[in-house]
Amino acid sequence: MARPSRCRKICFEPTYDSFIPEGISNGEKIILTLDEYEVIRLIDLNKLTHEQASKQMNISRTTVSEIYEMARYKIANSLVHGRPLLISGGNYQLCQGEQNCLQNCPKRKIHKQQIITKKGVNTMRIAVTYDNGNIFQHFGHTSQFKVYDIENNQIINEQIIDTQGQGHGALATFLNNAQADILICGGIGGGAQNALAQAGIKLFGGVMGNADEAVKAYLNGTLNYNANVQCNHHGHGHSCGGHGHACHEDKRGCSGN
Repeated sequence: MARPSRCRKICFEPTYDSFIPEGISNGEKIILTLDEYEVIRLIDLNKLTHEQASKQMNISRTTVSEIYEMARYKIANSLVHGRPLLISGGNYQLCQGEQNCLQNCPKRKIHKQQIITKKGVNTMRIAVTYDNGNIFQHFGHTSQFKVYDIENNQIINEQIIDTQGQGHGALATFLNNAQADILICGGIGGGAQNALAQAGIKLFGGVMGNADEAVKAYLNGTLNYNANVQCNHHGHGHSCGGHGHACHEDKRGCSGN
């Protein structure tokens, strides 16, 4: 009887989860699992050795090498044959910023690097999912928030804060620690909505367009939002909130070595 495979630790889920060739696609989609994506990120992008990647992901060096070879084959297959590449699934668990993470793990750095201006006593703080001036449309994958401090219905301070790889349900805790009172965003899943509600953060979802203009519209009482917003961009086996420290797996056990 085969031993169940160990969950592969990954730092964060990718911001972009599909790549489609221009022109006419050729053949079925190729699925690159998140643990395969993480190995490519660590070795090819961050230039870690296979041994260093194995320590980062809490698996053996041999397993890393096997994952690496399979991931490179899938990427080559997609590029050469013009097949859509979808990043989805896998046998993994999200990193929680453990002290034994390597220095390149963004969650390990966030507590040292992220500095958020303290909110005033009579100040309301609005956070907006942010990407290049606009409202980022997938809450769980946002890499930045723009934060606005409001007094007497006027913006008195603005700052952009980086999530450093945190995603989905963990972002509610991130916003709570940032002292946000209101979130303006695009799509957002039910789990994340529940987490925000528990943190006492009021949600205005389903908003599109320029972030600054959306905040001004909120202050003017003209913000166009969707009270029943849902996130439907995934479609590959996980919800938009409440990931926590659970292991995600595709018909495989997550215990053992």
